[in-house]
Amino acid sequence: MDGHGTHKREAGRTGTRLGRLHSLTAQRPRADEAHNLKAIGRMLIIVCICAAFVLGFLVRGDQALLKGIGLESFVAKPADKTGPSLPDGSEDSLGPRFAEIEALLQKEAFDSFDLDEATAELMVALSYAAHDEYLRYYSAERYAAYVQESAGEYAGIGALFSEKGGRAYVVDVFPGSSAMMAGVEVGDFVVSIDGDRSQDWSLTEVVNALSRSEGASVVITWRRPASLEDIGGEELTTTLACSDYNEPNVISKLYGRVGYITIRQLTQNSAELTGKAVKALSDQGALSFVLDMRDNPGGYLSQAVDIASLFVKSGVLVSIQTKEERATTKTATGSVVTDKPLVVLVNGNTAAAAEVLAAALQDNRRAQVVGQKTLGKGSVQVIRPLSFGGALRYTAAYYKGPTGREIDGLGVLPDIAVEQSLAVPEDTQKNLAIETAQSLIAS
Repeated sequence: MDGHGTHKREAGRTGTRLGRLHSLTAQRPRADEAHNLKAIGRMLIIVCICAAFVLGFLVRGDQALLKGIGLESFVAKPADKTGPSLPDGSEDSLGPRFAEIEALLQKEAFDSFDLDEATAELMVALSYAAHDEYLRYYSAERYAAYVQESAGEYAGIGALFSEKGGRAYVVDVFPGSSAMMAGVEVGDFVVSIDGDRSQDWSLTEVVNALSRSEGASVVITWRRPASLEDIGGEELTTTLACSDYNEPNVISKLYGRVGYITIRQLTQNSAELTGKAVKALSDQGALSFVLDMRDNPGGYLSQAVDIASLFVKSGVLVSIQTKEERATTKTATGSVVTDKPLVVLVNGNTAAAAEVLAAALQDNRRAQVVGQKTLGKGSVQVIRPLSFGGALRYTAAYYKGPTGREIDGLGVLPDIAVEQSLAVPEDTQKNLAIETAQSLIAS
């Protein structure tokens, strides 16, 4: 019995287990059903979100619909145009555009930017868009270096500089100077000074940076292109000693009956020195003159006008075109010192105010121009300090000859063209200029 009883109890337990198993089995379809319903629900939610996202693009312009379906965050808000006050008519200017972008970045962008660096980069981009090769932004530090007064008339390494496209290059190397001893040549562009190549070095900046005390040294990296228009070229680095070079700016000499006057650049006393040279040569028997302005980078416009006035009795010498419709003119000052025949000698490095002088004498039929076409730098740059520090340099005017002809980009064409061959040591341009001046002397 015990055995049977035991068997019955086990059978009962087994029946109980089977009952529980049957119960669990009966509940599983309902559990699976619930699980499936939850999965379907999740899928529906995802589909709705995706549909709303796509719908947002499709109906983004319908603000009423977007608000009606509860998607106010997708409604496009008008741009905030509450930037700084700007001059009238500035809506078509860069100011509001930059202000809008800056406001968005400050409000929503994770990244930030350095204001001074951003200003400099924006000015670089603006200079490309404006096509003004002389447009330049100066930080407060750069501006301080730009406006400092030069210690002497020439840079301390024994070289004379001009400027092409906002970049300084050598137009003359003084005999016996540290520049000549180091192999610096005419046409070399300044790339860096003391390792600073973060900018394009302009004429004024180079002259200021090289105006150092006697015996000071400077490291300059140069670029030697095939021509002034070439943007490439081999680089060379030199360490040069600065020294005081007292090279005369105006040099005169008598060749037979021709008075020969070389003007290196148009400094503050060039007209006075030229006038004295003309008088001295006349006293020595000169019956005609040559003004050699080859490699003259220009300088003071007032000096160009005053030198032209030494030879031209009256009339317009140059016109200056600004954004105003009416150009201003400079006329002869009435300080003529001679009416004897005159020849002006120029080349591809004759620039700026020196070109104005050549054009003034040529257009007034006062001189024969000999040599090569001039550089064609007939623009005027000004530099203005900015309220937030630093300054902006830009082209503000253009020089035109007395007849109204353009100088910028075109240069002054010689009446008698002659190239200077590097293979010939003799100065063929100078010789032809003297011969031309000699031929103009009345027999």
